[in-house]
Amino acid sequence: MLSAIRQMPERESPRERRQALRAAVRQLERAEIYLAAVSYMELDDPRVRRTVNRLRSEIDGLRRDLGNERAESPA
Repeated sequence: MLSAIRQMPERESPRERRQALRAAVRQLERAEIYLAAVSYMELDDPRVRRTVNRLRSEIDGLRRDLGNERAESPA
């Protein structure tokens, strides 16, 4: 998702860009829901905990990048 956000063509109209950013937000929200479901399972596996923590970090980074893209996007 991050590479797709970063590779958005600059020639898109503002409307197309907003639509793409909204779609990215929805995908990010879904990823957070799935991650919350896995976290809720409280699996006693250190590898799972590390993976969940890594994914949380990646989602946080994606959220920041997406927020920056939305801020730079013309209204």
